[in-house]
Amino acid sequence: MAGALALAGRWVNLTRTIERGYAAITTAVLGGWLTAATIMGPLSNPLPAVLALGCLVLALPWWAHRRRRARVRVERTLAAWPEISQAIGLAGSRIQSAIVDLWGYRTRIALARGQTVEDAIARIPGIESALGTRRGAVRIQPVPDKANRLELRVIETDPHADAISWPGPSVSTIGDPIELGVFEDGSPVRVSFKRRHALVGGVAGAGKSGAVNVLMGNLSACPDVIVWGIDLKRGMELLPWQACLDRVAVTPKEATALLRDAVRVLDGRADMLAMRGLRVWDPAPDAPALIILIDEYAELLDDAPEAIGYADSIARRGRAVAETLIAATQRPSQKAMGNSAVRSQMDIRISFRVRERRDADLILGAGMHKAGWHADKLDAPGKFLLSAPEFDIPRRGRTYLLNDDTVQQAAIQHANRRPALDAISLAALHEPPCEREETAGDPHQPRGRHARQAASQAAEDALSAALRDAPREGAGIGDLLQAAGMSRPTLYRRLTQLEDQGMAVQVSRGRWRATATDAPVMGDEE
Repeated sequence: MAGALALAGRWVNLTRTIERGYAAITTAVLGGWLTAATIMGPLSNPLPAVLALGCLVLALPWWAHRRRRARVRVERTLAAWPEISQAIGLAGSRIQSAIVDLWGYRTRIALARGQTVEDAIARIPGIESALGTRRGAVRIQPVPDKANRLELRVIETDPHADAISWPGPSVSTIGDPIELGVFEDGSPVRVSFKRRHALVGGVAGAGKSGAVNVLMGNLSACPDVIVWGIDLKRGMELLPWQACLDRVAVTPKEATALLRDAVRVLDGRADMLAMRGLRVWDPAPDAPALIILIDEYAELLDDAPEAIGYADSIARRGRAVAETLIAATQRPSQKAMGNSAVRSQMDIRISFRVRERRDADLILGAGMHKAGWHADKLDAPGKFLLSAPEFDIPRRGRTYLLNDDTVQQAAIQHANRRPALDAISLAALHEPPCEREETAGDPHQPRGRHARQAASQAAEDALSAALRDAPREGAGIGDLLQAAGMSRPTLYRRLTQLEDQGMAVQVSRGRWRATATDAPVMGDEE
């Protein structure tokens, strides 16, 4: 057989002598090993080692030859670029370099004077036709340091043709960037969600639910994050993660109540930061970040319009207090996304396949489709485009896939690591909505100066008593609010004054008691 290949290999497309010689040697080595294995047994020494070594040695020439032929083919194709550039309307542009990789090849092109990257993006269909590629195979990206340079990439073998299994959580804290999937060059898609609102959009079946599962799989592994979920499809998407959700709403009424409570938590945290002279809330296991994940945000507008106002407030004011909104939708209409503050406050935009160009602009931002963010050309579930401060060039990625069994296993594994809401947030939730003093606006209360002074002194005395009677670990903000009858801002201001005077001490976040020199504290007596 080896001799036949050496002599007549040209008839099986082995036109070069070196190719026929390689085929003959490979056939002879394989035949010799099979003969020895038949006689001695395939596991007899040293046959396994010989097989491994032979495969390695014989594979190297094949790989090198294949790479060389691919490069020659690419060079011949690109040699025709002057004629191609004339045909597609980029006359004067020239090829500077070309690199062949596992999935195809990429070239750097210098544009002629007055030509822009946007001009080349508008001519992608013509470039595909001139290069003889399949539709959707050409990518064009700007070169950051040169306005008249671009990188043209041709994908001959789609690296995202098949689903990619989720490798497991990529984070252990909300401060770490979350790995959503992989780009076409095999590099991971990592983006930070700390103090960043996010919008996820795409038509039904495009992969939006997969992105939600990837986010939940990572967020549930963080001990410094609490997740509240809203799923108006009666929980079809989020209920499998119920063990990792601190709270979940599946009806319009529940969604409105959840977002209203999230605003109250936001106000409570903001008051605490103002009292302490701090600017941001640092997430920790005892003071976790709060992420509100809304599946099918557009449904809120129809079924719970009051909730949109609360969502707007969170989008505008939530960053400093580590309260984050992640909204996913299948209907990125102008009515749903364009008339509120939510969309404008989204730092992270993830677009799966959309039907129309204008939908890409609604999700990713005005003018993004013209700039090359062609979400309408994504051709498989799970493929997406990511726009974020650190991702300002259109690059296609594909999300990881979590099947039902993986979701169930992850939810069970991470359920016992979920933190509790901090004392400050709990106090804000349990405080009456009205933030005014007890006597404000009540016609039955005395209104004179002496009456106000008496009420203020009574509140001071009640606060002092509550601090003196506090246990060693301190009294929570909610208990102090109930005992003193003050509004939350007034209580925070008074506690700061008492701390400055050395009469009160903050034992831990949200828990206070009187100092040892002020009065004996419960639990300290001998």
